[in-house]
Amino acid sequence: MKIITGGAGFIGSAICWKLNLSGITEILIVDEDTKGTKKQNLEGLKFTDFVDKDTFLKQVEKGAINYKVDSIYHMGACSSTTENNMEYLIENNVEYSKSLGKWCLSNNAKYIYASSAATYGDGANGFDDDIETIPNLKPLNKYGLSKQMFDMWVIENKLLDKFTGLKYFNVFGPNETHKGSMRSMVNKAYDQIKDTGKLKLFRSLKPEYKDGEQMRDFIYVKDAVDMTLFFDPINGEGKDSTGIYNIGSGRAATWLDAANAVFKALGKEPQIEWIDMPDNIKDQYQYFSKANMSKLRSEGYKNDVMKLEDSVRDYVEGYLVTGEFLKV
Repeated sequence: MKIITGGAGFIGSAICWKLNLSGITEILIVDEDTKGTKKQNLEGLKFTDFVDKDTFLKQVEKGAINYKVDSIYHMGACSSTTENNMEYLIENNVEYSKSLGKWCLSNNAKYIYASSAATYGDGANGFDDDIETIPNLKPLNKYGLSKQMFDMWVIENKLLDKFTGLKYFNVFGPNETHKGSMRSMVNKAYDQIKDTGKLKLFRSLKPEYKDGEQMRDFIYVKDAVDMTLFFDPINGEGKDSTGIYNIGSGRAATWLDAANAVFKALGKEPQIEWIDMPDNIKDQYQYFSKANMSKLRSEGYKNDVMKLEDSVRDYVEGYLVTGEFLKV
């Protein structure tokens, strides 16, 4: 049995999809109630059962899980970069993660958990997943801090040879629509262009970056999931690999690059409207990110990563235009 927390969410449901394509259906999905917008993410997928995240945590703490588990993919978290309730973030992103990690240690299951590129902050300390640099990172928001706190718990408790943490960069792709304001720029751009014919982008507040030339490491969810399942303890080529790794494209592209790719996929000429950045994100805004992927490559990951324009076209034409979700 494989367990995916946040399994009805964006990356979690994509992991389930990819496992299904490999013929694996003995999967327990753990998430919140899916009667809302996340329900569609599961409709085309195969899994054994669904358990509410709070019920699952109680089962874990009581030792009430009586089936063999080879791995937990812990993707569940509060992922809002504007969440300011630190107590809530610690409960959901730190303490919950500790409970699952301890259970995996006691039950000989591989623990693969989602960290985040938000831990890198403004990039002053680089974007290297070198363990020596992690204690020096300074996240710009409380979400990133909560992810940093758990990474540090893993390091301080000498669990790097037991757990696998994945620092996801700017992931986009099918099954993210439920995320609302936390959707990728590609998803938001599609809606704006479809409705108005143009796209709103934030002006830059730093003179070294012209408007629209802020840069991010955009990675398609299909590539991110391939990298994630590289660590699967049964079928992954990196099944014996542990530690903390970047999950990104290894390339930095501008917001204009991404925007132009959406316009091109829709067969439209770019029309950009520049708007001011909201006050609540000015001090938390990453102007640049680029994953150093040498560590994952050194472990033996060989797959090519889709070019931004190609992945945007696949997403727009195959999912956004058609209204499709990942399915088998």
